[in-house]
Amino acid sequence: MFKVTVTTRGKTSQVTCNAPVCLIGKSDENLVVLQGWAVQRKHAAILRQDDQLFVREEGGAPTLLNGLRVSGVQGPLAPGDVVEIGSYKISAEMVRGDSMPTATREAVQMTTSGGAGAARAIAESAREPAAAANAARSAKPEANGTGTRLGGDAKQIFSTLRLIHERVIARLDFRRIDVTKFGETELRNKTRELIEEIIEEDPSIVGKLSRDMLVEAAVNEAVGLGPLESLLADDTVSEIMVNRYDQIFVERAGKLQESEIVFSSDQAVQSAIERIVAPLGRRIDESSPMVDGRLKDGSRVNAVIPPLSLKGPSLTIRKFSKRKLVSQDMVNYGSATMDMMDFLKLAVEQRKNVLISGGTGSGKTTLLNILSNFIPSDERVVTVEDAAELKLSQPNLVSLEARPANVEGKGLVSIRDLVRNCLRMRPDRIVVGECRGGEALDMLQAMNTGHDGSLTTVHANAPRDTLARLEVMVLMAGMDLPVAAIRQQIASAIDLIVQQQRMSDGSRKITHISEVTGMENGVIQLQDLFLFKQHGYDDDHKIRGEYTPTGRIPEFYEDLAARGIDVDRSVFFRKEESRG
Repeated sequence: MFKVTVTTRGKTSQVTCNAPVCLIGKSDENLVVLQGWAVQRKHAAILRQDDQLFVREEGGAPTLLNGLRVSGVQGPLAPGDVVEIGSYKISAEMVRGDSMPTATREAVQMTTSGGAGAARAIAESAREPAAAANAARSAKPEANGTGTRLGGDAKQIFSTLRLIHERVIARLDFRRIDVTKFGETELRNKTRELIEEIIEEDPSIVGKLSRDMLVEAAVNEAVGLGPLESLLADDTVSEIMVNRYDQIFVERAGKLQESEIVFSSDQAVQSAIERIVAPLGRRIDESSPMVDGRLKDGSRVNAVIPPLSLKGPSLTIRKFSKRKLVSQDMVNYGSATMDMMDFLKLAVEQRKNVLISGGTGSGKTTLLNILSNFIPSDERVVTVEDAAELKLSQPNLVSLEARPANVEGKGLVSIRDLVRNCLRMRPDRIVVGECRGGEALDMLQAMNTGHDGSLTTVHANAPRDTLARLEVMVLMAGMDLPVAAIRQQIASAIDLIVQQQRMSDGSRKITHISEVTGMENGVIQLQDLFLFKQHGYDDDHKIRGEYTPTGRIPEFYEDLAARGIDVDRSVFFRKEESRG
């Protein structure tokens, strides 16, 4: 056990901690409860390992050790060391003659993003063993995606993995090993070696489980994304949705289905989220309970934790294809015809401003990636995104990513800031991942001031709705502009609107390719060039339909012909059945 002494405004109180972790914060669930606006619900923790004490910052708000902010886990604490939280001064000391059994020693939190979540999950399970046991008992038979393959039930798997974690972290002396210097592969290999050593020394830990599968599951849980690793490796899964630790849905072929894979606890989900966002320089805690991020392969990530998420930490991952998609893939999937893709390729090459619109999950970013790669390699491209997802192959490429505010509310760099800045970077093309606010005005101005051939996406249900939404987003910029002026800007800037839609059978299709032809009587004029017309369903409940050119020739074709560029007008008269 150890004693924690708290002093504030001349008053001193003392608490004795018999557990390996002493939580400090405003919430009543903490052993040491502090008050004040500068104190978070879970603010800090005093940890005990090998009869020494360490301090760890919990909530993201400043915790000072001898006047310097705590980073990760710091210690061991020496006599006279003072931890400061707001106006409180805290010291801790071991009670002489007390010794903690090796099996229950608390793991010091790793300073890397990979180890932090694992150590924290173990700390939470040590503090709340009953909750951890209940999580194991309530888990489904296929928990962690390894239930059948490991040859045991969920309870046995969870308890074995938890025991392995304790022994792995107890073996690592974080005071002498700087794990921040390890790459992901090196950290995985070192963790795997330690797990193999532990099993060699105590083969009974494996029991009836598959040893190879157990080792891999333990490595994934410690430094990877745990049960999500198998879903991320499954090419048939396009989206992963963690509603709570024991309820995960996936999207396959455009359809949602519940997965047999589950996490062992809420703490395991929280640890996975932290391992995703930490390398990106982003944070998630009670003061900032929502975060957008990405995986290394570009897959989009969104996470929400309590108190906003009532069921526990929630995680959504939209996977990107491991293979770069091309026009032929759109045709093979029945999302477009080759005539449509050839037309869009010509439009991009001839520097037409293209706006891709559609609902959530309709494939806007996928199509934006395909069209962006039609940009000639001798042009300078600047991309602007909230979370970097685009994969362009041009050699003269600059990728910019927005940044959220820090814990003090400073340092915010918005999409609009980046769009304005990229105008000073001499771009030939500007590609904005998504316009959702005032940056729409800056994008329109860029398109109207010499940056032809720019590309972006917006959320809208139809081409006409897209124009209305653009007007609203321009007004969000805070400029008191008349509607007529906004519409004139839109009509001058946008050349083509490509409408994407996710159909009821899960397929994605380009339903409209429309040209903006100008203004008439205060209304922006559109003409449809290609349409998808649905004709019902086939025997497999797949949508039947045809891609129909309207017979209208784009106005810019006359200009291309005058410049001596060979254009094929016959594509606007050929019909083709949908293959998807």
